[in-house]
Amino acid sequence: QVQLVESGGGLVQPGGSLRLSCAASESIVGIYVMGWYRQAPGKQRELVASITNGGSTNYADSVKGRFTISRNNAKNTVYLQMSSLKPEDTAVYYCKLALKVDYWGQGTQVTVSS
Repeated sequence: QVQLVESGGGLVQPGGSLRLSCAASESIVGIYVMGWYRQAPGKQRELVASITNGGSTNYADSVKGRFTISRNNAKNTVYLQMSSLKPEDTAVYYCKLALKVDYWGQGTQVTVSS
């Protein structure tokens, strides 16, 4: 069973940047999608960005131009570079690996506040 571990969250001021990492416990082969989701208090979990095994990316409208998803296959790691952060980006961020089944990480808190 694949395990995903997120890191990189924290407290940042509005306009600041953070980079989240999601490390998989083993190499991922075949057709897959890895995504970053977030869930703010009282709100549903939503897709932030995703990347396929072929390298295609997708972003929520609210983060286009500010967030970038990327991967390092040698390190079995997917990243989410977040820039120009806003208070409304505050949430717990989760990574998900979609294979034949879905695997989720434990989440990392991102707080954007002055």
